[in-house]
Amino acid sequence: MLEGIKIIEMATYIAAPSAGGILADWGADVIKIEPLGGCPMRKFYASAMTDDYPDNPVSALDNRGKRAIAVNTGTYEGRDIVKKLIADADVFITNVRPGQLKEQGLDFDSLSKINAKLVYASVTGFGLQGEEADKPGFDTAAFNAKSGFGWIMTPKGAAPAPLRTAAGDHITGIATASGILAALLKARETGKGTLVESSLVRSAAYAVGCDFSTWLRYGRIARSRPRKEAIVAINNYYVTKDECWLFLNGRPGEPDWPDIARAVGREDLVDDERFGSLRDRRRNGVDLIALLDEAFKQKTLAEWKPILDAAGLIWSPVQTFEQAFEDPQMHDAGVFVDMPTADGASYKNIASPIRFGDESTDPKGPLPEIGQDTLSVLQQYGLDEETCADYLEAGIIGQHQD
Repeated sequence: MLEGIKIIEMATYIAAPSAGGILADWGADVIKIEPLGGCPMRKFYASAMTDDYPDNPVSALDNRGKRAIAVNTGTYEGRDIVKKLIADADVFITNVRPGQLKEQGLDFDSLSKINAKLVYASVTGFGLQGEEADKPGFDTAAFNAKSGFGWIMTPKGAAPAPLRTAAGDHITGIATASGILAALLKARETGKGTLVESSLVRSAAYAVGCDFSTWLRYGRIARSRPRKEAIVAINNYYVTKDECWLFLNGRPGEPDWPDIARAVGREDLVDDERFGSLRDRRRNGVDLIALLDEAFKQKTLAEWKPILDAAGLIWSPVQTFEQAFEDPQMHDAGVFVDMPTADGASYKNIASPIRFGDESTDPKGPLPEIGQDTLSVLQQYGLDEETCADYLEAGIIGQHQD
């Protein structure tokens, strides 16, 4: 889909590289600029690396199919290399702190003078303006804690918990990729590049935007509660006879309530005055949840499936990763792909989030080694072998050693 689009990525960790990774899966030529020691995510399993963990699926997910070069941008020559690459690029993606980029002459204004059509994608924790613009921010701190996301996701009275690895980063990566594509359309029409600004805090607030916008408008919001005290009984988890969990998802306004009551064999509850209206059901939610708990314990998950499906209800089993991988629908939806490795083998990994008809969005290659493509890329951009050799000796660039 993006064949012919050239992207220069100077970013570490996950949020920004995931945007580049999505675009690489979609066919863009992504050149990843790393420090001489590589992105820290390459060492994700360092403390547990054994023969049982020969690959790094976390780093591969966001960096597969890219061309990797190692450059010391702390040197004048290193920064000059970045600018050479920028000259004919379509997109620059970075999560380097704004202050450092400005000092190095790699900020939007500086690079726009080199390439007027450049789409410049900046990914930060807290945005490009304000006193915290240069503050480091992982998704656990910026996306989850700072934004209010973690607070609203935590049941009232419970202690907040950190996000799982890169959950907020990947949401931000998806948002960044969409912003890049919009700016590319503008550049195609006008010949003028755009600063695409994404941040973990902005993505997080949008992710819980229904709740946040309600609070902004009315100054109050109902907090999440423990399962047995859930605000809406028919939007809740229930356990079956064989101790499997399912999630029942009644529609807003609860029009599904009569169908749910009939499906679980408690049609009598439809006319129960305790549950006669939406307000009644919320007021007596604890009692209703207890009755539904008892009902769902009467059958196994396998027995509930045809009943709930026949009633046209919105529901799903709560699955482990193993169960999700064994679920045919997950495969039919294209969730999994074969991740190639450098030795020509492969293993299963997660697909990027979009498919385009018959167009391939499979990985375009394995996770590249640090500096794997340094010499070939730099020679493509006019640096001769002698200059490259001098730069290697001076520690300006690095290359992969077999």
